[in-house]
Amino acid sequence: MPRAALFQMTTGIDPDVNAAAIVSALAEAKAGGAVMVFTPEMSGLLDRKRERAAVNIVTEGEDRVLAAVREAAARQGVWVHLGSLAVRPGNDGQGDGRYANRAFVIDASGGIRARYDKMHMFDVDLATGESWRESNAYAPGDKVVTVETPLGRLGLAICYDVRFPALFEALGRARCDVIAAPAAFTVPTGRAHWHLMQRARAVEASAFMLSAAQVGHHEDGRETYGHSLAIDPWGEVLLDMGGEMAGLGFVDLYPGRIAEVRAQLPSLANRREIAK
Repeated sequence: MPRAALFQMTTGIDPDVNAAAIVSALAEAKAGGAVMVFTPEMSGLLDRKRERAAVNIVTEGEDRVLAAVREAAARQGVWVHLGSLAVRPGNDGQGDGRYANRAFVIDASGGIRARYDKMHMFDVDLATGESWRESNAYAPGDKVVTVETPLGRLGLAICYDVRFPALFEALGRARCDVIAAPAAFTVPTGRAHWHLMQRARAVEASAFMLSAAQVGHHEDGRETYGHSLAIDPWGEVLLDMGGEMAGLGFVDLYPGRIAEVRAQLPSLANRREIAK
């Protein structure tokens, strides 16, 4: 059975410190037998002060976190799902000046096998008084992305995407074995919906969900929910890393479980188009 590792982080405002934490986690994950490591949304930088953050948001080619993780992946011989980084668009004249919230799948030689830009922007006003307007700084992606990995076909999503079933229907149609939904969930929304939605998406797609999360109190003043999860295709929770501490967790994925569930409950095969 292939083993995956989830790295639950409390990412701060210094990309070099965050990169060092990920590099260390890759070495620990390799020693623990993992073939692929998953990190949270915004692994490289969490900083809600835009002027300060802007100094550290650069293009892919200039991103020190991405470079460090690619080098470490090659050194350790492990695959990495880098949950996401804030990156500037390239100098190609495209876009409207906003950043991308971009996930990367990096292979065991350090090559980038896939990129996914978060589709759904977190623009909400919570009852707690928290207000977030992700679309002010980030442009949404528009492509469904899957990629072959040592864990099987991996489908990509990020955080708020988990609230939008159409994306996961598309990933289910692509017959994904695993779906990654890295996150930096707020505490109120996490308590209410995190486990519920992760389990529902696993059941809908008849796939494993692997969702590394941010946790705890961050340098920029925010608090995140944690509870990095691994869920099997039947909706059973295989790993829950809790809401207190950063760290590394391991989960073994039984590939035959996907076929078992799809044979017992063939919802993907039974799906019909709904007339509009």
